[in-house]
Amino acid sequence: MRALALSAVLAFVVDQLSKVIVVHLMDLKTVLFVPVAPPFLTFRMGWNEGINFGLMSGAGARWALIALAVIISAVMLRWARSFTRPVQHVAAGLLIGGALANAFDRVIYGAVADFLNMSCCGIDNPFAFNLADVFIFAGAAGLVIWGEDKAAKNTP
Repeated sequence: MRALALSAVLAFVVDQLSKVIVVHLMDLKTVLFVPVAPPFLTFRMGWNEGINFGLMSGAGARWALIALAVIISAVMLRWARSFTRPVQHVAAGLLIGGALANAFDRVIYGAVADFLNMSCCGIDNPFAFNLADVFIFAGAAGLVIWGEDKAAKNTP
């Protein structure tokens, strides 16, 4: 469980630190767009009140989404008690840290601060995301790949 705690804390801190640097110190919240390595990477400010692609945005969604992130994190923590491999704990920690980082954004900003925008090969991506989203995706993918325990499957 040490790997879970460490990866969750690191995911949370790295995400929040990236937001302090880009959104506040670089003042992306005011300038709205910074070309970093266009078109592959640009910083494009977005405040997401909902979930992916703005789904479920609206007045009542904020606290429901915070509660959902906390509940998912608690369920993930409970499930992780059955894990036997460190990679499973790391994946769960990334998912928990990312979910709680986005929930923290909702508490302090009222929305999730998104700023990473990537495009390639003639496709102009209008959507932005943040490092917490990357950690959530990586954690979920890791749980799909390494989540099943062969030893646990063979026990009655």
